[in-house]
Amino acid sequence: MTKIHHINCGTLEVDGYPTVVCHCLLIQDHSVLALVDTGIGLNDIRNPVERLGQSLIEQAGFRFREHDTAVKRTESLGLNPADVKHIILTHCDPDHVGGLADFPNAEVHLSEEELNHSKSGNPRYVMTMFEHGPKWRTHAPSSRTWFGLEARPISLNFESEILLIPLFGHTLGHCGVAVRKPDGGWLLHVGDAYYLRAELTEEHHPVSAFAAMRADDDTRRLRSLKELRRLHYEHSDEIELFGYHDLSELPNGLDRKMPS
Repeated sequence: MTKIHHINCGTLEVDGYPTVVCHCLLIQDHSVLALVDTGIGLNDIRNPVERLGQSLIEQAGFRFREHDTAVKRTESLGLNPADVKHIILTHCDPDHVGGLADFPNAEVHLSEEELNHSKSGNPRYVMTMFEHGPKWRTHAPSSRTWFGLEARPISLNFESEILLIPLFGHTLGHCGVAVRKPDGGWLLHVGDAYYLRAELTEEHHPVSAFAAMRADDDTRRLRSLKELRRLHYEHSDEIELFGYHDLSELPNGLDRKMPS
């Protein structure tokens, strides 16, 4: 049976703003593991300025704590990081891909558009994140639909089905990741298609201005957010939505408290 673990793989703190997290998934299928996003990595902690640059560190509020990495979170669950054979990316912003180099043998799944966009010279992407040579596996547009949205199947031979769901706008290839839960229903990791859960119910939430500023295509971002609101209102009994940054969405306060 597939097990789905919610893990926090990073903490970001900026004065005057709420603390945010890097809410990843670790999907366990027998002896094989898959990550959804990777958060802050060990290399980021060891060489933060060389990896990210001081300006980005201060702007985003990166906190460099070794226990806040996918490697250490995996070990804390009694699992072997070497068993992470697949990584599924919502997109390639640095707070989502810092841990890629900690799993150099994993296949890295993402939308075809996102990989192309990451190579376009857009300054939002930090190319040092990819110097180790990730094993990219891109997923092209699909005719399949999922609750009215395009769905791109990811074949991992897991018992639970996993789909990339295009939610473009934040970046031009940004996707959510849908995972069939073992007991029925779905999880949908929406990545940065919203920053805070309140955006599902508040059309003019204060964070909207920041989200618009960070979007590569704000019109498409708003279209994606509208679809997430539709899923929230029409399919909440079938789909559990959560984003990457809202600390309140870590189940039962998981990993909110930092060890002393």
